[in-house]
Amino acid sequence: MSLNTAHINGGVLIHNGECILVFSDKVTIEWLESTNDPAFKGTKKGRIYLTTHRMIFNSSSNDDKMLSFSFPFVTLSNVEIEQPVFGANFIKGMVVAQQNGNWQGRQTFKLTFKHGGAIEFGQAMLKAASLARRNGQNAPPPYVPSMGQSYPAPPPAYAPPPNGYYGWVPPSNVFPDHPPQNSVYMSDAPPPYPGINQQQGAFYQQKYVSNTYY
Repeated sequence: MSLNTAHINGGVLIHNGECILVFSDKVTIEWLESTNDPAFKGTKKGRIYLTTHRMIFNSSSNDDKMLSFSFPFVTLSNVEIEQPVFGANFIKGMVVAQQNGNWQGRQTFKLTFKHGGAIEFGQAMLKAASLARRNGQNAPPPYVPSMGQSYPAPPPAYAPPPNGYYGWVPPSNVFPDHPPQNSVYMSDAPPPYPGINQQQGAFYQQKYVSNTYY
C-alpha cells in the first residue's frame, strides 16, 4: 500500500487496464494505530474507489497530508464489516506498506459510509480480493513510480462489463454514481500486483489510448 501515489489533477490515477468497480463520494477514514506521521492523523473525508486491483481513497481536502491512499488487495488482511447498534456501519481492516510507498509498517483503518453502503462495499471488496488471488502473488511488490504519461481514462475504466467478472456483478445498483467527469486518469504502466482482469491492460492500451472519450 502506498501514500499519495494515486491522485493527479484533483482526480484519481489508476493503472492501464485497471477498472473502477464501485465508487462512493461520501466516506470518512480513520487510522487507529498510534503514529508520528501527520498523514495518518485525524478523520479524513473523501471518495473511495474499488477497482479490479485495489481500493483507493482520495481526500476531499487539497490541504490534507494524505491526498490519496492505495490499498492493493495483496496488502490487506483482517478485513471485517462492522454493524454497531449506534452509529453508521463501517469497514475495518489492516494494511501493510509497500516498500518505497512513502510510509512504513502497517496500519489499521476504519472506513465509514455516512450515507449507507458499507455492507455492500465491504462484501464487494472481499469478493474482488478473492477473485484477484486466483492470479497469485501474496506479498506486495515494492512501489515503483510510473515513468510514462498519464491521460484521461477511457470509459471502460469506470464501466464494469454488464456480465460481471467470473459470474460476479459489482453492486452498481447500490452505488449508481460515477466519478465526476475529467476526474479519472490512467497511467501507461500496467498494475504491478494481481487483479480480477489480469489480462486486459494491453487491450485498453491498444484500443483507447490514442482517442478522446470525454
